[in-house]
Amino acid sequence: MTRSTATRREMLILSGLALGAGAIAVPAAAQQTEPHPHIRAAIHALKKAGEELRDAAHDFGGHRKDALEAVEAARRQLKLCLEFDKK
Repeated sequence: MTRSTATRREMLILSGLALGAGAIAVPAAAQQTEPHPHIRAAIHALKKAGEELRDAAHDFGGHRKDALEAVEAARRQLKLCLEFDKK
């Protein structure tokens, strides 16, 4: 598997996990008033994941850097989703 394929796969996995976490973490009242609460919750979950990775004790053989890049890429994509919906 190439490096770019692995990174794309990691980004998709992180996005899916964050969206899943958002689906659980968003109260029902927020879902009714906000157009995309799951995406916003996923952005928040990815932000927290990035903070945790930055605070990690070591670099995990260089994988922490790749994971941070994937987290940030996933956050950018989700923010683009919200911007697209405004158009």
